[in-house]
Amino acid sequence: MTASKNTTHFGFKTVDESEKAGMVHGVFSNVASKYDVMNDAMSLGIHRLWKNAMMDWLAPRNGQKLLDVAGGTGDISFRFLKRAPNAHATVFDMTQSMLDAGRTRAEAADMANHLDWVCGDAMDLPFDDNTFDVYTISFGIRNVTRPQEAINEAYRVLKPGGRLMVLEFSQIPNPAMQWAYDRYSFNIIPPMGKIIANDADSYQYLVESIRQFPDQDTFLQMIRDGGFENAKYRNLSLGIACLHSGWKI
Repeated sequence: MTASKNTTHFGFKTVDESEKAGMVHGVFSNVASKYDVMNDAMSLGIHRLWKNAMMDWLAPRNGQKLLDVAGGTGDISFRFLKRAPNAHATVFDMTQSMLDAGRTRAEAADMANHLDWVCGDAMDLPFDDNTFDVYTISFGIRNVTRPQEAINEAYRVLKPGGRLMVLEFSQIPNPAMQWAYDRYSFNIIPPMGKIIANDADSYQYLVESIRQFPDQDTFLQMIRDGGFENAKYRNLSLGIACLHSGWKI
């Protein structure tokens, strides 16, 4: 087989599309055991407030079926089930070591009857059409080789009336504040990754991948292009992160 001639971004590098998934897999395999600690360190704990804001807007209900894509160690699924104890969550991730780390968390044992853990590709979900009530992806869509395909798959597996919600790092509309945030990101986060996870390169990629991701309005249009209606977004922390919501109607 010949290699794909299509290219994509891996941080600031241009790589063949066929190579990106393996490179991203390497990043998250490397940091899996320290992923939750690093999230706290990188965001000064604010990622917890962002995820709470996500749940507030999502308003989980008992009986719903959640698909949490790029669900990693289960953070979003655990929060969902704490608010709706009789719902069901499927944690879906491309990296088995992330899922394995999630299974060791105390919440996983407490919620075992309401949780599934599945490894696979966000662009080719192993689920039937019209299966889930809610699809979430938190800090993961920017790592997908072709994000539009992941959005299209989200639409396919959601039931009519189902909801998509994306939490992702985004762009600060104020140029001066974006400049200050960039200085922090590039000068502090990779060295922090070296200290905490013994891996500066993976966190250099994570910082770069944020800068390559579409801005709020561009991504909103991608969600609409995927078929979702009533799509809108809310900036968090001045736009450092952003919540996008859409409905399959």
